[in-house]
Amino acid sequence: MHNPISFQQLARRTATGLTLVAAASSAWADVFVSSEKDNAIMVLQNDGAFIKSIPTCKRPRHMEWVNAGKQIMVACGDSDQIGVVDIAAGKQVDTLPTGESPEIFALSPDGKTAYVSIEEGSQMIAYDIASKKPLFSVKTGAEPEGVLATPDGKLVYVTSEVTNSVHIVDVATRKQVGMVKVGKRPRRFALTPDGAELWVTNELGSSVSIIDTASRTVKHTLVFEIAGMRKNDISPVGMLITPDGKTAWVALGRANHVAEVDVATHAVRKVILAGKRTWGVGLNGDGSRLYVVNGLSDDLTIVDVGSGKAIKTVPAGRVPHSVITN
Repeated sequence: MHNPISFQQLARRTATGLTLVAAASSAWADVFVSSEKDNAIMVLQNDGAFIKSIPTCKRPRHMEWVNAGKQIMVACGDSDQIGVVDIAAGKQVDTLPTGESPEIFALSPDGKTAYVSIEEGSQMIAYDIASKKPLFSVKTGAEPEGVLATPDGKLVYVTSEVTNSVHIVDVATRKQVGMVKVGKRPRRFALTPDGAELWVTNELGSSVSIIDTASRTVKHTLVFEIAGMRKNDISPVGMLITPDGKTAWVALGRANHVAEVDVATHAVRKVILAGKRTWGVGLNGDGSRLYVVNGLSDDLTIVDVGSGKAIKTVPAGRVPHSVITN
């Protein structure tokens, strides 16, 4: 399943013209992977073919589209900033200074505010993107990570890895208005399209906590099991829910698999083998392909959603973290 050509070899071949990549234009650039050790965003075709890398600030991690899909904002943990990368220009064109070691952030629905988890300060800080100034901060439990802003712009959810909790921040009052206990070491979020359920991956709990957003209580805990594998090797982190609200995809970390889950029944449909330490997940535009970032094998697995099978694994830089698609 793994491509025997290394990322470095592929990059060299591309640079010398031995690999043809359809003019290497942004029109073919469907997949973007942040590479922590390369300080770059890797740009791939939707079939995994390498196009180019775009240099960024240091240790790029979480990414979000901005400016109608023309630019990417990327959190850089070792630069204490969020970089702004212009796709057409192929370079980083701006920065938003943040607190120490940003990892995950969410944008307000109007795109004017960035809500950033600052691990070292145990806080979530809201930044005005235009002025690059902090608007307010809210203390959280230790080691905050996951951040999600609701579509109506009223609430922001933040995970705390140490206190095993989800903090609920009211944007209007700029205060924490609730806290929900979840599983061990909560990491990332996904919200169902109707807003009724908030899903939270628990890395050390081998589980996903499903929160009823109306009552702010855990209504169900989905525990993952893989035959022949220790529970502590099943460590969910990255997750998404499809736009139709029917399917959740959960990367199971050190278990090296990704799980397909029925959202309505909370039942696992299947698990699919990918690379080492499945971390981030992303879907292409029509939902036919799932892209799974493998942080310890430095690659990206492409899954055919219809058949539920991994069809290819390609190089994706050193310690890839997140993936987003056009």
